[in-house]
Amino acid sequence: MKTKIILFSVVLFLIAGVSFAQKKNEPKSIISEKVTIKKYHKKEELERMQKGELLVLYMERIEVLVKTLPYIAFASKPGVTMSTLGIPNDNDNRKILENQFEATDDYFEATTEFHTQILPYSDTNKLVSAIIFYEEIMKSLHQYSVYH
Repeated sequence: MKTKIILFSVVLFLIAGVSFAQKKNEPKSIISEKVTIKKYHKKEELERMQKGELLVLYMERIEVLVKTLPYIAFASKPGVTMSTLGIPNDNDNRKILENQFEATDDYFEATTEFHTQILPYSDTNKLVSAIIFYEEIMKSLHQYSVYH
């Protein structure tokens, strides 16, 4: 009976290890599916918002741009992987992509820290204009994907 439990535990451990290893080697999306905008706004709508709400929108748009623009030569929407593009999904390429994601996260974290401290001093009208500008860039990314 003890032998069966040990054997069962070892088999279960091996199955879990193999399934985890396969997920680790799966191709990752170049653009994260988490990086999206829920809604685009009109100027009048933004002008009615409190500055705190505008700051949140501004930082959300910065995140989308930072995590999308560097990759538009590859993709403009989530779901495209290195394998999709014909890039070998080997350890070296996965490591390079993971390092890029980490560097982007570090940059965004530093930018968020800066914005959290300094952005509240910005002029509300300029904040509204910046949000509209960022949203226009993101809309143009959708149009860009039609041409390639």
